Amino acid sequence: MKRQPSRADFRFFLSHRVRYVELDTQGIVFNAHYLTWYDEAVSDYIRAAGWAYQDEVKASGADFHVVRGLVEYKVAIGRKAEIEIGARCTRIGRSSVTFQPAVFPAGGDTLLATGEIVWVLTDQATRRPIPVPDKLRSMLSVFEGMDFSAAP
Repeated sequence: MKRQPSRADFRFFLSHRVRYVELDTQGIVFNAHYLTWYDEAVSDYIRAAGWAYQDEVKASGADFHVVRGLVEYKVAIGRKAEIEIGARCTRIGRSSVTFQPAVFPAGGDTLLATGEIVWVLTDQATRRPIPVPDKLRSMLSVFEGMDFSAAP
């Protein structure tokens, strides 16, 4: 069984206060909003690591597409909850980057939700997968203190 993430596993967090518009009729966060939070956290994470996303897209003609978005709900979240969405890179394949998001109460350790986001880098002219640049691999390796170098 896979170990659940803890707050200590993350070095990047995005703060958020749950808004009324994010609630369902039960008064808890509607499920689709978790993916929005994850997307925002991953986007901010990649910029915090030093990747100038839009500049890289313009220069290379390549862009990432989400091919997997998974949410695991642990504890219901209600209105005005102060939360922090952690994001980290867990794997870089030939053309894909895997991220793990996790939601915690602001300053707290209780895991409220987690999941997985997988991006695949594609040439925008052909829409075909292409290799993740060594520059991004290196940047995320340094940011996370992990070896994401490409397999031979």
